Amino acid sequence: MPAADPITSPQNPRIKNLLKLQQKPAERRAQDLTIIEGYRELTIAHQAGVQITALFVCPELADDARQRELATMLGTALDWFSVSRPVFEKVAYREGSDGILALARPPRRRLADLQLPANPLLLILEAVEKPGNLGAVLRTADAARVDAVVVCDPRTDLYNPNVIRASIGCVFTNQVVAAPTEEVLGWLRQHGIRSFATTPAATALYTNRDFRGPSAIVMGTEATGLSDQWLAAADEQIKIPMAGYIDSLNVSTCTAIMTFEAVRQRG
Repeated sequence: MPAADPITSPQNPRIKNLLKLQQKPAERRAQDLTIIEGYRELTIAHQAGVQITALFVCPELADDARQRELATMLGTALDWFSVSRPVFEKVAYREGSDGILALARPPRRRLADLQLPANPLLLILEAVEKPGNLGAVLRTADAARVDAVVVCDPRTDLYNPNVIRASIGCVFTNQVVAAPTEEVLGWLRQHGIRSFATTPAATALYTNRDFRGPSAIVMGTEATGLSDQWLAAADEQIKIPMAGYIDSLNVSTCTAIMTFEAVRQRG
């Protein structure tokens, strides 16, 4: 349980460090830490085996029952700090916070670390830059029980606190890896995984392709789509038919549509 005397000053070194970790990806990398806010997200991370290093609790927002649940779940050996409401609201990054914030060691994986079944289904995202989009895709990956999510040349770090929030902790329930495109292309060929590049320029509809074998659905950015490198290297190009004036959907929506078609085909 937290110490009796709460942290009441935003100038407290621990609070100043939380703000640095929130705002600076380089600081998160240097300290090998990220921030998890919320009881649900923290529970999911803990169940996934993520190492929690410190806990900050606002007693005005997290009641005694919730604090007892945290003590039972996490034990009392880790650093646990009580924080006043004004200070907690300064470090919280979402409205309606439940008064729980933790520091954690983010998982570090390489392509070689992925544990895949004989017939995997993967999602590949190229150059994703919006934490909200990445988080939404990770929720789809969790719901569909995708075997891994590979992010090529990311423009946001995978364990950005906003990715954790947008994914509701599903960044921890998926096998998630960041790697350069060239490395990913070679790895797919090595493992016999067929790649399906999504692009409005394709002629083949996603509903007419066969995802029952080892498959990777490859998504590009909303602004520019997939790079020429991916379009040239992929085994097939596919699209979602668009009957209106626009030629594409939000990347997370497209990913969900195609992923659940693959799941449907696989039974």
